[in-house]
Amino acid sequence: MSEQISRVGIAIKVEGTGEAEAELVRFLSPKTVDAILQKLPITGRAALWKEEVYFEIPVKMGPEKPHVEVETGDLAFWPMGSAFCIFYGKSRPYSPVNLIGKVKENLEIFRNVKEGAKIVIERA
Repeated sequence: MSEQISRVGIAIKVEGTGEAEAELVRFLSPKTVDAILQKLPITGRAALWKEEVYFEIPVKMGPEKPHVEVETGDLAFWPMGSAFCIFYGKSRPYSPVNLIGKVKENLEIFRNVKEGAKIVIERA
């Protein structure tokens, strides 16, 4: 049972591109993950930076266990821009981020995301 409490499956749907399966992991940044879960489903418009797709979400949160380095497939919240970030390749955040989870399947779809594409995050 604790597996479902600590890890929450989500779907990230990108208009015209596809859908990825991911999970939010509470122990990475518990307050940030809980704040995001309370707002689901969330819709945004894609912005691109290096090998990262990000978009503003209706969550305000300061740094929580901030990281300056990320791995391919990491999901993060960027406090400076109130943004949900998907790192699909070799990239570094613009400024420290709160790690919140990982893409589990279809990470490659994010390479084809166009600026301004509609993205929806919802529980899987």
